[in-house]
Amino acid sequence: MAELDTSGGGKHKGGKVRSKKQSTRIDLTAMVDLAFLLITFFIMTTTLAKPKALDLAMPDKDEKTKDQLPIAASRSLTLLLGSDDKLEWYLGEPGKSAPEVISYGKDGLRKLLVEKSKEVQEKTGKTIFVVIKPSDKSKYKNMVSVLDEMNITNILMYGIVDITAPEIELLKRENLYNDTK
Repeated sequence: MAELDTSGGGKHKGGKVRSKKQSTRIDLTAMVDLAFLLITFFIMTTTLAKPKALDLAMPDKDEKTKDQLPIAASRSLTLLLGSDDKLEWYLGEPGKSAPEVISYGKDGLRKLLVEKSKEVQEKTGKTIFVVIKPSDKSKYKNMVSVLDEMNITNILMYGIVDITAPEIELLKRENLYNDTK
């Protein structure tokens, strides 16, 4: 690995006696081989960022509606996902309670879910059921935000359904059914 060169600088007759200069030469081949072996080992054994996906179980389209259970309007909360990163919500049936517009995040949707969940639990003694209705003008990230808030607030009973024409009219009335840029 390491060599020591002990050859003299040549023989000169007469003159001063000089000491021999010794030069060192280090062979790094083995260390380079080891470095590449370690790099290869770590590349092969490490895992890169795993994709994070949310498990979402959707019913089959072919199933009949006989297995559906009715949910009391007193414990259902409907979220209408609109454009401009806003959503509209109402309790119970449409038209019987005034819908309100809120934003996503901890001060908007999360606060609403926590408050209404406690309210429904106190009044009925049962858990709240959230109906999520994305419009064709809402963004995918808004749907993901709603599902994240469901997990954060620990609401386990929710459903994703198609939005109806009267609910689209509610969104249009609040200017939440605009083309997104």
